[in-house]
Amino acid sequence: MAAIDDRPADGRAGGARAVSARARAVLDALEHLVGGMGTGLLALLATLWLAVTAVACLAGVGLWLLPSALHAVRAVADRERARLSRWGPEIIGPAPPPAGLRAAVTDRAVRREVRWVGTHAVFGLFLGLIGATLPLNAAHDIGFPLYWRFLPESEATAAAGWWIVRDWPGALFVMLLGVLWVGCIVLCSPALARLQAWPGRRLLTPDPGTDLVLRVAELTATRAAALDAHATELRRVERALHDGTQNRIVAVTMLIGAARRALTRDPAEADAVLGRAQEAAEQALAELRAVVRSILPPVLADRSLPDALTALAAGCPVPCRVDTDVAGRCAASVEATAYFVVAEALTNIAKHSGARDAGVVVRRLDDRLYVEVHDDGRGGADERNGSGLTGIRRRTEAHDGTLELASPPGGPTTLKVTLPCGS
Repeated sequence: MAAIDDRPADGRAGGARAVSARARAVLDALEHLVGGMGTGLLALLATLWLAVTAVACLAGVGLWLLPSALHAVRAVADRERARLSRWGPEIIGPAPPPAGLRAAVTDRAVRREVRWVGTHAVFGLFLGLIGATLPLNAAHDIGFPLYWRFLPESEATAAAGWWIVRDWPGALFVMLLGVLWVGCIVLCSPALARLQAWPGRRLLTPDPGTDLVLRVAELTATRAAALDAHATELRRVERALHDGTQNRIVAVTMLIGAARRALTRDPAEADAVLGRAQEAAEQALAELRAVVRSILPPVLADRSLPDALTALAAGCPVPCRVDTDVAGRCAASVEATAYFVVAEALTNIAKHSGARDAGVVVRRLDDRLYVEVHDDGRGGADERNGSGLTGIRRRTEAHDGTLELASPPGGPTTLKVTLPCGS
């Protein structure tokens, strides 16, 4: 009977997860469309500047404007590459344009960027406007019965309608149109987002050979960073064992020798010395356990990443909230890196930020693990000041991840890390 009773619950839980996943996909698609509208506006400005430059070339002065126009195109294209890389496979930018105006104009990557900027200025901006308009139309029509009587008669219309509503049946019909708008958003927004991103993924991706060369260079750099991080970790463990545990064990050995010498002449003194030796052994064991936990916390290996982060936040001097949504387990190295990121960030918050509140947010979406640590402290965090951020970046990039830091003077500080964790 128990197994039969569990099936409907499992079905409801699975349905709830499916609805939640669909809602998240729709919200992501809307955010993607609106973000594409922003780069579409920038592409429109760059296109207008290219048009002005082309017209000026007819007058003989456009060659002076052409470098700035190409620079604007490259800046907008790089912004779109960064935006698309956050929503799917990373797009690596091309090499810097060659020196010389003629070489820059004839460069294949530059020509593809010019084609993209013209396409996105029209196509991407149009789809972004649709993505921004659909939720507004849905909200307008669904809430229409609440306020239609307070509108002037000429304005009491549906979002996309041209008829004037004069009675309650008409207002309810408008509300049904709002429900249809919601259905249209759910069904169409992911496809619109993919359609908006298609020109960028086709035109802004470098040639396969260029991509491979840049990828090899990037992997070489991250491999060197990973080796440096590994060496730094070994030095830290060696110092902890040498300066702490080893000294304690030496003290235990000396105390046991003193107790043996005092055993025949003064048993009471020998007992006191053995008590001190036991205390030293217990302290050495505690320090050894602390070193082992710093390498791989047992709670992380035995339970889960959310449990380990909750325990980590509980020991932080600054009040810290933990919000995690991680389905299943990630690779042990990925979880250890996420744990290290949070541990180092919370240590920085406790030492340097002067914050009164902190928070940790962890999400797993598809094959990516997103970790965010924020606080309301004084801000001004900088990797060049030796605050541990360099170690976080090295560990993150060693896993082919990304790190973003926003810490203006006066705060707040937000650290975002993205780690690939497999499908």
